[in-house]
Amino acid sequence: MRSSAPSTQILSRLNPFNRLQVILQHLKMSKNADSTADVLLEKRGGAGIITLNRPKALNALSFPMIQQIYPQIKTWEQDPETFLIIIKGTGEKAFCAGGDIIAISDAGKVGDRLTQDFFREEYILNNAIGTCKKPYVALIDGITMGGGVGLSVHGHFRVATERTLFAMPETAIGLFPDVGGGYFLPRLSGKIGYFLALTGFRLKGRDVLKAGIATHFVESEKLPALEKDLIALKSPSTENIADLLNSYHVKSKVDQEKEFVLDEHMEKINSLFSANSMEEIVKKLKQDGSPFAIKQLETINKMSPTSLKMTLRQLKEGASMSLQEVLTMEYRLTQACMRGHDFYEGVRAVLIDKDQSPRWKPAALEEVSDEFVDDCFKPLGNNDLKL
Repeated sequence: MRSSAPSTQILSRLNPFNRLQVILQHLKMSKNADSTADVLLEKRGGAGIITLNRPKALNALSFPMIQQIYPQIKTWEQDPETFLIIIKGTGEKAFCAGGDIIAISDAGKVGDRLTQDFFREEYILNNAIGTCKKPYVALIDGITMGGGVGLSVHGHFRVATERTLFAMPETAIGLFPDVGGGYFLPRLSGKIGYFLALTGFRLKGRDVLKAGIATHFVESEKLPALEKDLIALKSPSTENIADLLNSYHVKSKVDQEKEFVLDEHMEKINSLFSANSMEEIVKKLKQDGSPFAIKQLETINKMSPTSLKMTLRQLKEGASMSLQEVLTMEYRLTQACMRGHDFYEGVRAVLIDKDQSPRWKPAALEEVSDEFVDDCFKPLGNNDLKL
């Protein structure tokens, strides 16, 4: 459990605040990991291990957790004795159910800086994962939504289990599928990403692999053995790690014969969700009239009209952008949501009062003007995200 001290070279590259974080983190890790902390950071064998440790909160990602994970990844990335990074969650229910949305909503109501700082630091962390020079293995066992997707999907390897439950449900709370959703969603096959983004559809187990979100599938009971084997690898290359993951993957028989949940609907998804505007998607769904189309229409009708329009454009633009450009764009969109009405109303209806009856403003797609949407995408000058 001993950790190697961060080098002066690494410390000099970090800003003073992050430098202090790294030093404090090192001191904390040098003692044994504190099992009550919200995130545990430890070095075992050649692996740096990040454990999200808020099982009662479904390992939701808080601002202090982001502030600890980022400098640690940067330190391990520079450490010649660290060959891979593993991230996992505590408990049987969740890898990470998302960001601490209620805290952000509360901050926004009183004009607190957390509405800027949380998203800025979270996206910087997402980018660090996406550009990490060390192989990054996310064990996405259980609920993996929103911010939890941001902690996993941009890394080299994502290992799903029969307990994995994936979704990007943000349009239901007046937000949009952020944390780089504008990058990975439009790159999934056909129009699956557009469908997942707009409807918040949930994928379970092996379907997370079949959709292209996970890279491997391993039964959850085999994860401790897999982790042990990853830690035991001697100076592994990315290929050695891939080989080990593949060896577990091929032995996993759970739901092997089951066809992909969206297989029978792929043709419809690809044609219905290829429309250029939300109004057109709705029109196509109505015209189609199949039980599947009607179900999606009912779902879309519950979502924030502003969020839907924002999301469709986010994915269309993100399809040809780099991850860094996407995160910069998404940061602008978060600040538009923080200035607006629907995010606070969505959080109230879904997470606080739980009446599931948000009163969106505007209440109809037709009332959300192109000018308003354009405004959400405008640069923020000095306040833009810098990666």
